[in-house]
Amino acid sequence: PTARERPARLPPQAVPGVFSAGLDITEMCGRSEERLAEFWRAVQELWILLYGSRLATVAAINGSSPAGGCLLALSCDYRIMADSRKYIIGLNETRLGIVAPFWFKDCLVNTVGHRAAERSLQLGILYSAQEALRIGLVDELVPEDKIQARAAEVMAEWLAVPDHARQLSKSSLRKHAVDHLLMHREADVQNFVCFVSRDAIQQSLQRYMEGLKQKKA
Repeated sequence: PTARERPARLPPQAVPGVFSAGLDITEMCGRSEERLAEFWRAVQELWILLYGSRLATVAAINGSSPAGGCLLALSCDYRIMADSRKYIIGLNETRLGIVAPFWFKDCLVNTVGHRAAERSLQLGILYSAQEALRIGLVDELVPEDKIQARAAEVMAEWLAVPDHARQLSKSSLRKHAVDHLLMHREADVQNFVCFVSRDAIQQSLQRYMEGLKQKKA
């Protein structure tokens, strides 16, 4: 099927107030090296398919989007966020003691530029909707109850462009980042497994999970 036949929008959130909470921390805590490698290959595959997709993709961000949730939004062609003080977005991995991999970095730099990406990644900043708009992390803000309708309007604008021209233009802009991961994919898996398996990282992840449990209690 062509992109014109099958436009793509990221679906609404399953949990109110959360667009995507990011990677499943439980898949990184207390797991075998084999399980960690399997998990990371799946994350890589998701990003390769979404960031490199021929489809026009619009993210309707109607909730908070930390870490991997932010990456999902960054991987789309256009990002619309609910104009609410409740919601935040950003690659905050350093706050958990984790280093965002190079392809997270490439995706962010391609979106907000090098200097904004430096601050974002090193400080693990979670931006408000207004701040995210200011640095170019999202493309526009709309009232939360209008976000799905606006996403449909934006999708129509993207699909009004001839498919072949839009797809080739997208590929020329994103192919380098995708190829960078494809060339170093297994090394990236091994780096992830080695890093996450460290005692200090496991302890940090465990403390984070315990903190989440206390908030829910």
